[in-house]
Amino acid sequence: MNREEKQALVDELSEKFQSHNAFYIADASGMSVAKINDFRRLCFNRGMEFKVYKNSFIRKALDTLGGDTTEMDDALKGQSGVLFSKESGSAPAKLLKDFYKAQAYGRNVTPKPALKGAYVDASIYTGADQLETLSTIKGKQELIGEIVGLLQSPAKNVISALSSGGNKLAGILKTLSEKEEAAG
Repeated sequence: MNREEKQALVDELSEKFQSHNAFYIADASGMSVAKINDFRRLCFNRGMEFKVYKNSFIRKALDTLGGDTTEMDDALKGQSGVLFSKESGSAPAKLLKDFYKAQAYGRNVTPKPALKGAYVDASIYTGADQLETLSTIKGKQELIGEIVGLLQSPAKNVISALSSGGNKLAGILKTLSEKEEAAG
């Protein structure tokens, strides 16, 4: 691979990093070709992509993101594959957990592909122990939905109170007018 081809690969990877709000770096070493193909198929079915890159290419592409990405250096050891997701930061973590369940890994076996690091909405997570945390992160759309729901809730309560109060008031007025007619 010549210098231009390498630079083109770094540029492509850099563009993917910038166009995806989340990407995970995982270690797929020791996995059979069949297992990697199963994992890639699962990624494709869920709208994600998994591709293996050299660590030096990943490092150069990370440098184009801006900000401090040196925390990811620990994740860039050994064989590295990058899992890209456009939808949410938790989707790849959920995908990894589902893949682990399907493979029925035992307690003392490190599941593969093992999470080495993740970049989610400009936040960096390193280590396989972060998988549970990452799987519970809410996406931007989920957070917006919750905020809208919270903002609508007080308005709905006021309208509900006014509606039910109006019915009570109308009932009281009707009762009073009927009493007046009966008395008069």
